[in-house]
Amino acid sequence: MSAKPRHAAAVLAALTAVALAATACGDSSEPAGKDAKNITLTIAANSIVGGKSSAGAEWIEKWVIPKFIEAQKAKGVTAKVTFVPSGVDDEQYKTKQALDLRSKGGADVIALDGIWVGEFVQAGYLKPLSDVAGSEVDSWEGWSQIPETVQGLGSFDGKRYGIPLGTDGRVLYYNKKLFAQAGLPADWQPKSWQEILDAGTKLKALPGVTPIQINAGTAMGEATSMQGALPLLVGAGGEIYKDNKWAGASQPVKDVLDFYTKVYGGGLGDPKLQQEAKGRDKSFAEFAAGKIGILGEGDYFWRSVVNPSGGIAKMADRDTTVGYALIPAKQPGAGIRGQDFVSMSGGGVRVLNPNSKFPSHAWELLSFMHSAEGVKAELAGEKRITARTDVNKEVLAGDPMLSFITDKVLPVTAYRPPLAVYPQVSVALQEATADVAGGKSVDEAATAYQKKVEGIVGGPGNVTS
Repeated sequence: MSAKPRHAAAVLAALTAVALAATACGDSSEPAGKDAKNITLTIAANSIVGGKSSAGAEWIEKWVIPKFIEAQKAKGVTAKVTFVPSGVDDEQYKTKQALDLRSKGGADVIALDGIWVGEFVQAGYLKPLSDVAGSEVDSWEGWSQIPETVQGLGSFDGKRYGIPLGTDGRVLYYNKKLFAQAGLPADWQPKSWQEILDAGTKLKALPGVTPIQINAGTAMGEATSMQGALPLLVGAGGEIYKDNKWAGASQPVKDVLDFYTKVYGGGLGDPKLQQEAKGRDKSFAEFAAGKIGILGEGDYFWRSVVNPSGGIAKMADRDTTVGYALIPAKQPGAGIRGQDFVSMSGGGVRVLNPNSKFPSHAWELLSFMHSAEGVKAELAGEKRITARTDVNKEVLAGDPMLSFITDKVLPVTAYRPPLAVYPQVSVALQEATADVAGGKSVDEAATAYQKKVEGIVGGPGNVTS
């Protein structure tokens, strides 16, 4: 982004902040307690009718607001609820919300990317939900329907700052037809990294087939981290950020790089594909054409890539040809929390503005949006993984793959650290995978990675090695 649009966005955000400060956090002439009879609330999201995430904006305007006003009226409360739409680049939206919160303005209920939460907390823009709205937060029925791992999306340092919207999960996809040709089982579930490599060795005997595609390098961007390096890292018992320190050339990081070496140095993967600008899209096309045996990807791949209707690399026989398995730990019990299987997830959250004039009512609005009824209305018939187990059981009943994600993957998943410096550390990790995929030794790549991370996060004192 050039300096001008960034400046324009900042000015716009600052002006909006001033305008919203007067209105968004309620009417200061009213009492701020639970007993207020006239309340004013606002909702902010990066969606707009007819533009970005139009369906989400329509849900807020046509379902959430009228239903909530009606429910409040039944309690003798007159509620005025306004939606503040946006339809901008994510970074512009993020800047606008940060400026609004910094100026003690902004909407009462705000949608954010989960990856921003820790950064906003450390800047003093957010407070734990129960600090904002009181004890009723912890007694909300919804928490029992959201797996603890998924609650992690809206948590930081063990405290809840937001309610997760929806989420996803990573698995290993495999081609059952190629597996049959290679003498591998149709219901494959590797229990260790070695079993993945062993399957790759058998697939190597098939002409024109790349046995394993685990994203590597910087051309794949964050897909290398989320689909490859980070699931492997948690499978080796490591975390990219833990106890206020970033992972350097630790044993788990070296284990990850060693796995990449075995795939790309052992002829089980295509190192050139990792360097191509459109390498990820090409990997999709190759898998759909029966030229890749095993692929690490998210449920997005099932829903939007190989989906026989509307996928970008359609597979008419997806439901019978594409298998999926949990990502195993390095060996049983070696994953984080002593797990046998692991995954990584992402997603959005909704938070409460700590400056809300009506915090109790703002929580009522937020929890209403995340009720089973609210979440189902937001889906509008679409099959998508939500944060709520009860809703998932109902709406995903006809889709065994998405049910597999909710039943098996989400209970073992992990999330990226929601900190401002994470994207730079992620790039350093991607570069380390590129190094080993390109033939450098594990020690050489790990040492270079450690030095980069130390430079990014303020010295060796903030890095474990």
